[in-house]
Amino acid sequence: MKIRFITVGGTIDKVYFDQLSQYQVGPPGVERILQDVPVGFEYEIESLMRKDSLDMTDEDRDIVAAAVVRSAESRILITHGTDTMIDTARRLAGLTNKRVVLTGAMQPAGFRNSDATFNLGLALGVLLSDSASGVWLAMSGQVFDPYSVRKNRDLGRFETVGTN
Repeated sequence: MKIRFITVGGTIDKVYFDQLSQYQVGPPGVERILQDVPVGFEYEIESLMRKDSLDMTDEDRDIVAAAVVRSAESRILITHGTDTMIDTARRLAGLTNKRVVLTGAMQPAGFRNSDATFNLGLALGVLLSDSASGVWLAMSGQVFDPYSVRKNRDLGRFETVGTN
């Protein structure tokens, strides 16, 4: 089984340059993480865009959706900024018979205290499970339906909420 990683930017890919917290969305953080671990699957990384998720538009979400649909792989992991990850997941819901998992990080993958590796590992576990197709978010040690989750900025985590 081959996994397609689609990266769109966000904090997981941010690179900071100085003490004033100037940053750019850099190369895919997932690339650096996967180079350091002996994974037991084939994968392809598609860097679709390099955007902070606050800058994502509906047109950008359409581009992500098109990439998912045209992908030959049935298992797709999308790294995404956390601020609008839910919006993108909802855009993808019901779109395909593939298993799609979105994840990201509250701290850049290059930071020592980043949650990127933890979230990526969780997302891969969800992606590789025998569960049915669908769209999921893997953040904060949990798996979420895109219609029953919110980002709690005060606590710095994702959490379940009532169905919208």
